Amino acid sequence: MDLLYRIIIYLHVASVIASIGPFFILMPIVKKLPSAEGKLLEAYLATLKSVVRLSKHAGHVLIGTGVLLVILGPWTWKTPWIVGTLALLFASLFFLARAFSPTLRKFTEEGADKLELAAKLKRTIWTYIILLMSMLWFMVVKPNLW
Repeated sequence: MDLLYRIIIYLHVASVIASIGPFFILMPIVKKLPSAEGKLLEAYLATLKSVVRLSKHAGHVLIGTGVLLVILGPWTWKTPWIVGTLALLFASLFFLARAFSPTLRKFTEEGADKLELAAKLKRTIWTYIILLMSMLWFMVVKPNLW
């Protein structure tokens, strides 16, 4: 059981890395979006969509392994840092579902204000990174909130 638990922890940490890491590489791409046209714009948007998709799938692994770690580990669902993590998780799921796709679609619309859309995308990325890093903080620090 100890080996299985360690493997699940490893998969959990790897999924955190896959969920958060790719968003940091998007900043240079977002800077280039306002001036991008044609195939270059399509390539940038495809990269952004791929990162969002990767984050979603890594999130599935993250949630699955997290559930297993609570079931197999020494914590309960009422543990303060788990409750805090779950609250942020639900916020991030709602945010991710509505944050990226509509903005990315608008880039291909005729007469789109790419500068404004890129600024919105940058804010969205930073908001999502802050949400994910906050969840990571709960999992690493395990604060006793009450």
